[in-house]
Amino acid sequence: MPQLILFNKPYNVLCQFTDTAGRATLADYIPVPNVYAAGRLDADSEGLLILTDSGPVQHQIADPQHKLPKIYWVQVEGIPTEEAINRLAQGVTLRDGPTRPATVRRMAPPSIWERTPPIRERRAIPTDWLAITLTEGRNRQVRRMTAAVGYPTLRLVRASIGPWELGVLQPGEWRTITAPPNLRRR
Repeated sequence: MPQLILFNKPYNVLCQFTDTAGRATLADYIPVPNVYAAGRLDADSEGLLILTDSGPVQHQIADPQHKLPKIYWVQVEGIPTEEAINRLAQGVTLRDGPTRPATVRRMAPPSIWERTPPIRERRAIPTDWLAITLTEGRNRQVRRMTAAVGYPTLRLVRASIGPWELGVLQPGEWRTITAPPNLRRR
């Protein structure tokens, strides 16, 4: 029976198990053999990462054709206008083409851990939080989208992937669950 590991990836940790440059990797947190990340988060992003011991399950979670929604909590520099939020929601044209439409809403700052190191903030420029739901996963997509509408991302936390949520997991914590039947059948 395939297992899933729900992991709260800390800031500055690579989504791989080895690194020749000595940077922090998944191996520093997850002592489980033969599991692999289903998707990835950049080193400077935090939050939910799912690992599994099943190649087909990994594919179903990570492949954009399955359109599993991923929710990101995004702290941006500045206060986005309604026009900017609408542009994000309709899809933004990036160098690698237009993004799919997204669900975007303002949100109160989430009750989450302090980041180490803290984000850079400028006293004269306020920040705001957005919840952005995507059904695709391009390289650095959220950061590129917010920058394209004039509000650079300062902090990015993935809160959920499909039915799985970060919940109360703190950075570096993980838990194992059994893959649901709809993933095991394929």
